[in-house]
Amino acid sequence: MSRKHTQSKHTARPASHQRQKIHKQNLTWVWVGLAVLLVVFAGILLIRPGATTSVEITPAQAYEKIQQGAFVLDVRSQEEWDQFHIAGSTLIPLDQLQNRLDELPKDKEIVVVCLSGHRSQNGTTILQQAGFTRIFCLSGGLQAWTEAKYPVEGNVP
Repeated sequence: MSRKHTQSKHTARPASHQRQKIHKQNLTWVWVGLAVLLVVFAGILLIRPGATTSVEITPAQAYEKIQQGAFVLDVRSQEEWDQFHIAGSTLIPLDQLQNRLDELPKDKEIVVVCLSGHRSQNGTTILQQAGFTRIFCLSGGLQAWTEAKYPVEGNVP
């Protein structure tokens, strides 16, 4: 009888040890899973603002913002800007924008414009990633602006 008792003690120890080992492995997997979820969640938060905080506005809304002192950023090329542009706008071509962010006011609303609206959307993304928060994209670009008969400097082709 003492043999059985001795054997059960020996078998109980390894079973308890095995349970502890399995418990530690399970805890490790729980922590790994939580870390993966945290990384995914952080990635979503980093990507989401760039995709959702840009606001497209109509020419009428842009005109009103400009009248209230918004900064107008034109992201077209120098040649396009020389043809015509919104009075008082600042030209920073899209391919130079990342390197010239320090020229933009952080304390004003910024209306980003281009010819059709596509480049200005890319411009707003660059600005958002750089930490600008009050950014608006002129929907339809300067084509929509001129069709709505808002003023420009230069000659519209």
